[in-house]
Parts: sequence; C-alpha cells; structure tokens
Amino acid sequence: MLDPARSYDLIGDVHGCAHTLERLLDQLGYSRHGGVWRHPRRMALFLGDIVDRGPRIREALHLVHDMVEAGQALCIMGNHEFNVLGWATPAPPGSGRRHVREHTPRHERLIRETLQQFEAHPDDWRAFLDWFYELPLFIDAGRFRVVHACWDTGLIEPLRALYADGRIDEHFLQAAAVPGSFACQVFDRLLRGTDMRLPHGLTLTSDDGFTRAFFRTKFWEENPQTYGDIVFQPDALPDHVARTPLSESEKAGLLLYGPKEPMLFVGHYWRSGKPAPIRPNLACLDYSAVMYGKLVAYRLDQETRLDPGKFVWVEVERPEAPK
Repeated sequence: MLDPARSYDLIGDVHGCAHTLERLLDQLGYSRHGGVWRHPRRMALFLGDIVDRGPRIREALHLVHDMVEAGQALCIMGNHEFNVLGWATPAPPGSGRRHVREHTPRHERLIRETLQQFEAHPDDWRAFLDWFYELPLFIDAGRFRVVHACWDTGLIEPLRALYADGRIDEHFLQAAAVPGSFACQVFDRLLRGTDMRLPHGLTLTSDDGFTRAFFRTKFWEENPQTYGDIVFQPDALPDHVARTPLSESEKAGLLLYGPKEPMLFVGHYWRSGKPAPIRPNLACLDYSAVMYGKLVAYRLDQETRLDPGKFVWVEVERPEAPK
C-alpha cells in the first residue's frame, strides 16, 4: 500500500472541518488540480474520524475520498466511521439488537450532524457507506504504524490472518454486535483504545456532556503506580482517584507498546497545547480541531524516531460573533 520512497503527511481527526483541512493542506504545500488536492512528492495519510460533529462533513469526506481515489492519500477507519457503519447495518439474528450500533439517544447525538448533512444526498450517503469498508483498521509500514486509537499486536496479528490488508467486510462488522466477540474486541481496542473502570462505582461527566464509568488509559506506560499515571483523556480524574494505587492485577492487565517498537501514529484522544511527541516512537495527532483546537499533521520522511520540529498545524477559527 505504501511507496517506501515517498514521504507522508499524517493528519489527525478532521471531524467535518473541511475548510480547516484545506488550509492545512495548503500550508503543507498541496494544491488543487483537477478537483483533487495533490503534492508533487508527498502523500497524505488520514488517521480516521472524518465524520461527525463538524460543520462540513460531506465536504470533508469528498475531499479525502477524492484524494484517496487519485492515489494522493490513504485513510484508515476511525471509531466514528465504524459508528456510522454500525448505525446503518442490521445486527445479525440472535444478537438481541436491531442494529450493530443501536439507535439510542446517546448514539443519535453523536451521529446527528452527519445524518442531517446527508439528508438531501441519499446517493452520496450510500456511496460513502460502501467506501468506509475500503478503509483499513491499521497500516503497518515496517518502520512506522498507523491506527486510530491503539496498537495491540495480540489482536492485529489474528485480524491480519483474516484480512491481510486490514479492510474488514460486513460480516465482520455484524459480528461486532455480539459483546465479547473477536470483532467486538478488535473495534473497541483499535478504534477506541484501552480503558479502565473507575473505582467504587464512580462516574465522570465530561465536557461534552457524556457520563462515563470508565476512563481512557495509556498503553505505553512502563511502570505505572497510580490511576493518575495511566489516565489519558482531556478530563482529569478527581485528585483522590488519581492518587489511588493500581492493584497488581490492574497493572498486569495493562497493555504496553514498548519504546523500541516502530513509530506509531494515532488520533482519537482530544489533546491540547503545542503538538509534540508523547515518546520518541509515539505521536497523537488529534488536537481537538472540531472544538476550536488545532488540526495537526506530522511530516514523515525517512526518520525512524519522531522529530519534534516536524509537527505542522493550523488553528481552527471560531465563527465571528454576531454584531
């Protein structure tokens, strides 16, 4: 899938910010020819989550799709593309569900903008649903890897045995409707990351209004001692929870992406501040673009460890306040 002689611009979660994406591509030296954004020597590599939340989801999808079809980009699947497919796909008999992703108020809230923006474009909607099956769940290029949320070799290797290029089909998607199934584990881990239940039945309500009983965790911490050592999400844990020691069984259950592994690029995690490596072999490129943060890229050439000077970003502009 990848030309080793080519350089890549890896781009974080777009979430319908099509105009911001055009500004970033322009800053990266891409220009529009024949209706497609192109670079004479480089290729874009999108980390998923093109859909949901933002103001121009359909435009963003057309932009990315057209680049991919023209050989100017690759795009992997994010959890929001999976959510869209699951929303539109009937669950298999015996699963106890009507759809792979049930039509609950919580799920409807997440997909609302996407559904609304495609209401007048049913043909486009069907075409993009088909195209989402062309998005691999991961890319392993040898010296670097790309996945939306978390690289778990224990799941990726058996998945690769079933789908060598990481592109799944409707049968595998439907299998995810069964809790605990291999398909369910794959989508949860690769597209949503690792998490841990909050202690003592606690719940947290995040800034986006969702109440959760779990918190997102790091999958690279080598010697964590407390909950605070492993939390990886925009919403901080309460101090008394952050100071809670991890039990030995909790430590044993943590995933570890080691420091000697190939460079790994993820999105998904709503970071803030100045874009920088998490570790010399790990970068998150999601800096909350749709929440007026930054749309971030990393300019990858032939290096095997991340260069802090190669992050490029544009600030997302807020709409002008009414006068």
